[in-house]
Amino acid sequence: MTGPNNTPPTGQAPLAVGGMSMEGATTVVPINKPQLDFSDKKVLCSAVCKCKSMPAIGADGRSLKQECVSARLKALDVVLDHRSLYKAEFTYDMTKRPPEPFLDKVVDTKSRSLWPGWTKTLWPKDSSHPVPYKPGRGYTRRPDVIIVKDPTKPPTQDNIKQVVEIKFPGDPFRPRQREDYIVIAGDEMKMVPLASDECDCDWAELEPSKIPVEQLGKAAALLRLIYMVVVTK
Repeated sequence: MTGPNNTPPTGQAPLAVGGMSMEGATTVVPINKPQLDFSDKKVLCSAVCKCKSMPAIGADGRSLKQECVSARLKALDVVLDHRSLYKAEFTYDMTKRPPEPFLDKVVDTKSRSLWPGWTKTLWPKDSSHPVPYKPGRGYTRRPDVIIVKDPTKPPTQDNIKQVVEIKFPGDPFRPRQREDYIVIAGDEMKMVPLASDECDCDWAELEPSKIPVEQLGKAAALLRLIYMVVVTK
């Protein structure tokens, strides 16, 4: 639905009118789609490419490729004292508006460790929560990656640059997953799917700089650290 003068409502991509379908209906095609910045895509694709060789599914049904990517990004966050731009698998409370991340009690840029059975102990402590917690109702969501604007602040909606869902072959979006991630992001143009085949895994990886870190700028030093933690095996 468009607004006055055919301008799209806030938060929606501009639309273009395409040709006629076989049934005579006009097709409507988005002109723009959300994209990752080059530097963000390179970091995420570096992890994706290193994890492509993992088996797709483990014995217990878990996605081993996805766990591999998350582990690399989490390692980077730890090395940076939980001040990485890339936050892997933070759990969000979808009963809040906007959705709120579960954060560590001490470090507010760190995800809270949720133990087995937390839905029976921690969840009911908030009187606004529906009780009991029912799996599959969409009470919580855990996006693959949150890219933040300011790594010194928690990944709340006002600090979210983009929500990224990484998809390997055979891993489609689940019901309402995309819609809920848009709610977390606060804008559909901030929700970016990244298919593994969008990553050019044949690129020649650059060797980390041999210049001493103290002679590098902050940005260059960070890129070197990202290479060491995310890219190398």
